[in-house]
Amino acid sequence: MKQKVWAGAAILWVLAVWETISKGGIINPALFPPPSEVASALWQLLHEGLLNDVVVSVSRMGSGLLLGSVLGILIGILTGRVQFVRLTLLPLLQILRPLPPVAIIPLVIVWFGIGDSAKIFSIAFAVFFPVWINTDIGVNQVPKMYLWSASLFGASWWKTLRSVIFPASLPYIIAGIRNGIAIAFVMIFVSELAGASEGLGYRISISNLSYRIDQMIAALLVLAALGALTDQLFVRIIHRLNPWLRLT
Repeated sequence: MKQKVWAGAAILWVLAVWETISKGGIINPALFPPPSEVASALWQLLHEGLLNDVVVSVSRMGSGLLLGSVLGILIGILTGRVQFVRLTLLPLLQILRPLPPVAIIPLVIVWFGIGDSAKIFSIAFAVFFPVWINTDIGVNQVPKMYLWSASLFGASWWKTLRSVIFPASLPYIIAGIRNGIAIAFVMIFVSELAGASEGLGYRISISNLSYRIDQMIAALLVLAALGALTDQLFVRIIHRLNPWLRLT
């Protein structure tokens, strides 16, 4: 409770300072409008379809995050436990991993057009790598004693995976997915800047073209709030399912 009070007080203090320096002429209010104007712009955006933009962006982001996470976990388990798969896929994955996800967007647009498929693929591509590498590391960090014990009890490969490997590597997988959430929000913003007719990235782009700095900041704050809420929702779900895992 005390932490929430301090967080609320800090936000109010930042808003008060922001309002003061913007209206006091310390900075140009045309370039950095005060919170009161941003709030007014947010209200205007709500009447212009902002909620629909939020739904569209969250839908795209969620689809890409789910696809990238599932593939990352599956491939991570395989590269971590199956030597043939590791030798086959690891060189290709290590070549693609340093590639900035933003750099593939023009190529993805050529492949998939400017529809939702391109945006979902771009997000999934970006999310895949942190989830894959964390899963691979987690699988390889499972203590050998656990595996030997499962083998002594006659556990099959699938039962060992389900009852030993996956639970033991779960903290690494969760860390990868949490990183993937942050990356997914970056990618939904970038992917909607080009070739989109709705979404928060599109809304920010239109605000930039019309020089509505107040609307741009309002949309950015909505995007930031969505990212923070999604992260905390993920943390709460993990705490509910696994109380022994400590996440901040």
